[in-house]
Amino acid sequence: MKLTTAVLAAGAAVSLATAVVGAARLGQDSRHQAERNEAVVARNQLDWLAQMSTNADLAKLWAPEGMDVEEYMQLLKANQLICTLSLRDRLGLVRDGHLPFFASMVMSSDVCRRYWHRFGDLRAREAEGDERAERFTDALNRAVQAHSHEHSAAA
Repeated sequence: MKLTTAVLAAGAAVSLATAVVGAARLGQDSRHQAERNEAVVARNQLDWLAQMSTNADLAKLWAPEGMDVEEYMQLLKANQLICTLSLRDRLGLVRDGHLPFFASMVMSSDVCRRYWHRFGDLRAREAEGDERAERFTDALNRAVQAHSHEHSAAA
């Protein structure tokens, strides 16, 4: 092999390696940007829920027809807790296998179960097509059902 051929081959290999590393870096940057965007949007939602769940005048504007404003504010507080857990899950901060435990803890609260019975179907429709959101919603559904079975068995 001539020296020039060897140099060209080595240069091509380095160029290819650089391109592969660059593509991986772009993919990683894209994922990190998506996570940052998700966190910003979630922060806005959590801020809105905090305002709505503590300001009766504001909650009155948004409460479903026929629902008591105080009840609506309590349900929004439950939604805030569920949204916080959802964000942690979407960002990968809930370790594999621990989501059912956290879902069970959340659904041990009466107000969270009341929220889920009222708005769980809406959350399921929102989750459609998003595998991670569907998994999260299924975990909460299973936790509510398990609590109902435990509660009826104890009665």
